[in-house]
Amino acid sequence: MPLDLQPQPPPFLRPKMRLLVSVRSIDEGLLAADGGADFIDLKEPSAGALGGLPVETIRAIVEALRARGCALPISATIGDLGMNDGGAVLARVAEVGACGVDYVKVGIPRERGAADVLDALARATHAVVPVFIADRGLDPLLLKQACGLGFAAVMADTADKLAGTLFDAVPLADLSHFVASVRNARALVGLAGALRMPHLPALIALAPDFAGFRTAVCRLDRRGALDAQRLRELVTSAHNVAADVAA
Repeated sequence: MPLDLQPQPPPFLRPKMRLLVSVRSIDEGLLAADGGADFIDLKEPSAGALGGLPVETIRAIVEALRARGCALPISATIGDLGMNDGGAVLARVAEVGACGVDYVKVGIPRERGAADVLDALARATHAVVPVFIADRGLDPLLLKQACGLGFAAVMADTADKLAGTLFDAVPLADLSHFVASVRNARALVGLAGALRMPHLPALIALAPDFAGFRTAVCRLDRRGALDAQRLRELVTSAHNVAADVAA
């Protein structure tokens, strides 16, 4: 159920920043849906930044959420695949997309072959979200290319969650340019990368359409179990910070 893409309103009329929560199981998916998440993202956190779940698990989570009447958009990652084999990337996109998700997320690292993979992904049957891996900064040429290819959404994320957050990896001015560039392309824009509640004011000031969270809503670290209380705290804090900014 891809989101309806409309021209972006001015900031004072812009909808709230929505919360994407990453889950690895049916129980976590239902918890996220009941706890106030706006997007459900399917991944295996212990297998890397965009670690992929088995297609059987992806399909089971989607079916469980839809059976419960959950109408939230659902995305799933394909795993941390390199750009040297575009055929393997496209094959995995097809497998994941066939599980009934609304969006298929594909990591785009700064490496040889990324431009060719982006072109191929734009022709994929399923709705693909390129996720720019920003540990070494954002590549302006790849960003310009993606913005011209008609993707429904584009994200920035980090691979090494122990090295810091997205805000440590990318200067604020570059993140602002990223958000503006994607929005000017009439696509949805998302930010992620070891984000926590103290980052909410900066995120809401940048005004992406959605921000991705896993670390902030888990016990111990992102590989631990999703925690209902932490999720409620995140949802409440996001609402309060947004209200303060709007006041």
